[in-house]
Amino acid sequence: MDTYVARQPIFNRRKAIFGYELLFRDKTARFDPQVDGDIATSTVLGNSYFNIGMENLIGDKKSFINFTQNLLLQKAPLLLPSKETVVEILESVQPTPELVAVCQELSQKGYTIALDDFKYNAELKPLIDMAHIIKFDFRATSMAEIESYLKQLERRNGLKLLAEKVETQDEFKAAKEMGFDFFQGYFFSKPELIKGKEVSGSQLSLLRIMAEVNRTDFDFSTLEKMITPDVALSYKLLRYINSAFFARAQEISSIQQALVHMGEAEIRRFVSLVAMSNLAKGKPDELIRASCIRGKFCELLARETFSNVPAAEMFTLGMFSLIDAVLDQPMERVMKDLPFTDRIKDALVYRKGELIGYLGLIEYYEKGRWGLMSRISGALGLTEEQLPGIYAEACEWANSFPGSEQ
Repeated sequence: MDTYVARQPIFNRRKAIFGYELLFRDKTARFDPQVDGDIATSTVLGNSYFNIGMENLIGDKKSFINFTQNLLLQKAPLLLPSKETVVEILESVQPTPELVAVCQELSQKGYTIALDDFKYNAELKPLIDMAHIIKFDFRATSMAEIESYLKQLERRNGLKLLAEKVETQDEFKAAKEMGFDFFQGYFFSKPELIKGKEVSGSQLSLLRIMAEVNRTDFDFSTLEKMITPDVALSYKLLRYINSAFFARAQEISSIQQALVHMGEAEIRRFVSLVAMSNLAKGKPDELIRASCIRGKFCELLARETFSNVPAAEMFTLGMFSLIDAVLDQPMERVMKDLPFTDRIKDALVYRKGELIGYLGLIEYYEKGRWGLMSRISGALGLTEEQLPGIYAEACEWANSFPGSEQ
């Protein structure tokens, strides 16, 4: 399912980006003012951190996020990294002793505190005294009112002023003359819609099953507990183990029996293939086939090159090399959920490390980039004549492996 977040840049006096305010958008990519504030903020957090990736939204800048009274009292900001997070306290928040105590804790732990849509009120003094940034809405507040509020503020060291909803050159100039440090509004940039894909609970479950089965020394009992609740995967496993391919004299009726009879290598291949097929529903069949070919190709390379890397790990490398295209998610985002070795993650996410040569070899072979392929195969101790046979064997396995239908 598509998910959305809007972001609007916040600039300093030199018009360099200081951070981004992250704004709620619903599943139709629109802002709905009727949505409850708790739900809106929770949706922004979920989409930003789990579906799109905060690194894709803000890079090395600050993220400005609105928090309601309820979410502050629940200490929701503590779920976020303090260095990058600006906690925007909405104008509707009441400065109760409990809320002030939470905000003090956040400040002490390194979070930046901002007061949103500020209008001076003596009751807000405990929050004003700890705030790092105070935001003034240039559409909702007149220039005269803003100047009046500024006179009542003590401009202590470290307190910054942010002018939001700045829409003209004159407003920008006036805000600078009034001493504002940061600026936000249509004069600079309208909110930009960022789209992401949600990784559903069922997809995440399949990813974790695939991760477990592709461990070098996976635990049978753990795998059984993970597979059993997945009715579709359990059904295909039992149907497969009782098929003519295995020609069992006695029918196998439990997941535990099936796992024992199949053996480690067979389980790894079967579960990976079926799980990948389920993850890739709605995607071209060739994407699944390419993943399977890559998995088998890399596994065979472990044998042919006498690699110190276990064949199971090499199979995982190839099988997951297209998982970003399968899930429509950045590779870094997907890998965060999976307990793979650092060398697999280095190759898939950062394109470096001891396994990148193996991954590069299959990629260059697929693209017909023979010069690069020749150099890499030589570095791995392979001859060019070996590769067509390895690739053909991988294709044969991917085409004929039972139980692969979606």
